[in-house]
Amino acid sequence: MEQHERQLHSSSFGAAAAAYAEHRPDYAHAAVRWALEPAPGPRVLDLGAGTGKLTATLAALGADVTAVEPDPAMLSELRRELPAVRALPGSAEAIPLPDGSVDAVLAGNAMHWFDMAVAGPEIARVLAPGGTLAGLWNLLDDSVDWVAGLARVSGSAAVGPRDTPASWRAETAAMHLPKTGHQSGPETGPKTGPKTGPKTGTDVRFGSPEQAEFPHGQRRTADSLVATLATRAGMLVMPEQEREAALGRIGAFLASRPETAGGEFTLPMLTGVLRVRRL
Repeated sequence: MEQHERQLHSSSFGAAAAAYAEHRPDYAHAAVRWALEPAPGPRVLDLGAGTGKLTATLAALGADVTAVEPDPAMLSELRRELPAVRALPGSAEAIPLPDGSVDAVLAGNAMHWFDMAVAGPEIARVLAPGGTLAGLWNLLDDSVDWVAGLARVSGSAAVGPRDTPASWRAETAAMHLPKTGHQSGPETGPKTGPKTGPKTGTDVRFGSPEQAEFPHGQRRTADSLVATLATRAGMLVMPEQEREAALGRIGAFLASRPETAGGEFTLPMLTGVLRVRRL
């Protein structure tokens, strides 16, 4: 994605902040715990925090969490939902925190919007020595037949390359690195938890990445799943007529499937995590 297109997509969420807060899923607690496992302390920055989906999980797990979000509408929703959490305006490229002030930086469905050539050094600056950087993404489990069908019907604007497990691994493997500079390969783990493989090198700021996936799910109806997919960036920037046609196709598919046509169901998901340590 080109820089101007990335900026267009990343700035699209504010207009749908309330829908985002209502419909987007939280993150598997096991995934968040694994992301934090190497952190030297409890101070966590939720970077690109949106409406606080990851922030709430971090707070529930007992982290000393600070949220930073650039979009005023998203930040307003976060503050309304989580009034006890310290929530600041700012971005990955300009973090409003002192040097070495956090033990972990986490980003929930946000790291792909960062300009890592600028954000990488900035994240390294606020991390304490040995601190952890982790990106988390909620994925559709397309090993389930009807979910694979949903991905096909929805199209890439609603279910993109980071939204299913195999393509997520490839798309995010080096996402923590600037576009220029040494890139190292990921260490991978299975859905049930991480196992590490041989290290293939290090970056000047961060060590070798690890990836793992953790089972997750979200209770939905056909209508609420359509509303969830409508909050994807590709859908938000789509011309209105095309958007309505795409959402109509998704709704018709869900109405045709016995798994989703009869009321409430669990959407099979995984939370994928990419984590690295500051050197």
